[in-house]
Amino acid sequence: MKQEKFSIVERLKSFTYAFNGLGLLFKEEHNARIHLFAAICAIIVGIWLRISTLEWAAVAFAIGLVFSGEIFNSAIEDLSDVVCPERDDRIKKVKDLAAAAVLVNAITAFAIGLLVFLPKIIALFH
Repeated sequence: MKQEKFSIVERLKSFTYAFNGLGLLFKEEHNARIHLFAAICAIIVGIWLRISTLEWAAVAFAIGLVFSGEIFNSAIEDLSDVVCPERDDRIKKVKDLAAAAVLVNAITAFAIGLLVFLPKIIALFH
């Protein structure tokens, strides 16, 4: 396979594909919109509680983790439907595993949220 010359224009154009993917995610995936709402809430609460830079890093990582998982899950589900449109137990297993990854990411993000926000919220009431 012949490798093409590096082109900054082509590299910049590749970002349009990624942004298109984000648009599709929020347009077509209901769970992604739920995650977006949760992320916006976390950001608002973080601003309100004036969390530290390190806490922002943890919250940002958690948000990115959930969205990355949701993107991979959606891609796997869509590809699975193209490869095997009829019901197949092997495809079901793949889809269930991808969904489980998102669940683990969401639980991890929730735990990070508790670690960051809960002590500050408790301190407000004492």
